[in-house]
Amino acid sequence: MKKRISVTGAALLAATLIGQTASAKTLEDVLEEKGVITEQDKKEVAKSKAPSNYTIGKGFTFTSEDEKFQLNIGGRLQGRYTFTGKQDGAQNVSEWRVRRMKFWMGGNAYTKRLTYYLQAELAAATSAKLIDHAYLNYKFMDELQVLVGQTKIPFGRQWLASAGSLQFVERIGVSDFFRPDYDIGVKLNGKIAKGILNYDVGGYGGKGKGTLSTNNRNSFAARVSVDPLGYLGYGEADLGPTAKPLFSVGFNYFFDRLQKDGERAGVATLETNNLNLGFLSGVTNANGFRSAERFDVNLAGVDAAVRWMGFYGTGEFFFGKVAGDVSHAQVHTRGFFVQGGYCIIPKTLEAAVRYGYIDPNRDRKFDLRHELGGAVSYYIVKHQLKLQGDVTNLYDRASSLNRNNMQYRLQAQMDF
Repeated sequence: MKKRISVTGAALLAATLIGQTASAKTLEDVLEEKGVITEQDKKEVAKSKAPSNYTIGKGFTFTSEDEKFQLNIGGRLQGRYTFTGKQDGAQNVSEWRVRRMKFWMGGNAYTKRLTYYLQAELAAATSAKLIDHAYLNYKFMDELQVLVGQTKIPFGRQWLASAGSLQFVERIGVSDFFRPDYDIGVKLNGKIAKGILNYDVGGYGGKGKGTLSTNNRNSFAARVSVDPLGYLGYGEADLGPTAKPLFSVGFNYFFDRLQKDGERAGVATLETNNLNLGFLSGVTNANGFRSAERFDVNLAGVDAAVRWMGFYGTGEFFFGKVAGDVSHAQVHTRGFFVQGGYCIIPKTLEAAVRYGYIDPNRDRKFDLRHELGGAVSYYIVKHQLKLQGDVTNLYDRASSLNRNNMQYRLQAQMDF
């Protein structure tokens, strides 16, 4: 009898606890029952209250209760195959590689006005190239912000676009030939009238990515872009599609003072550091420069882009000058490219074409470079998960053999 009473009591107690648990309702439950909010509203509230969530392309986000601290963690993987068919009798090249393996973390600390960002390139060949971005940015207002640390030097539209948001497998050679790289310094930046006018003005060490400056020869860069119909941004392709046309035009300037180095392998070559300025590779004694003198490097460029109804087009024009302070010798260079693509199947399948031209030295004949290519992109989840392929004809008259090579590339990309 006592055993039966004990079992009955335990059952009643369990039923009571279950009933209390089942009857416990949140405020959102009550509001949903009364029809004040919808089920979707309830999910959004629950999501906003969660200390962490995941957003495609941004990664995992962790936020403190007072929202003064936030941390985003994510990454990107690009696997690529490249086949280059040599037309000058040389051996063809077949290459498999992890082109990029990026890890990033960013957010805000102490206040939403103070943001930070760190991006590491785990596929980098050397430790000096490991860190891409590492900076703090304080926003006094949208129109006035101050960034301190290492980031991209603001020069060129395609260079400022993320490598993960391109219409082709890789940036065009013209962009890489002229643009500077990452550098350490300070930059003023801002968006005026909700992004109709945007500016970046920065001073840098002049030594490039992951390299400290050991002299007073610093570099300077400035960029201004105008988006009269609304902020266009830098990501390529129109995956919206955008209902109303968006247009942007940008102006760039870069200056650096470098030193001729006659001790490197006994050849007087330019101290290019890690700035990645491709056109400087052609500056040698053959241009009339002396083995030990300073060089003023001036670059300028103008670019434009348009996005509308599944179409995205862009183009850039660059010109530069290198001048010796003793010999007064000079090298003038210029180049441009145009690129455009259209989503044949909205949000999913895009075809694109582009053409690029480089004149490394306007005073020298038979050194022109041309690039003509086409690409197809299959967007599974926009730029965050996609497959791309492109084919490019690379023509280089600077070679004594006038190289005319065909390049084929396939790439899979995933952001996580």
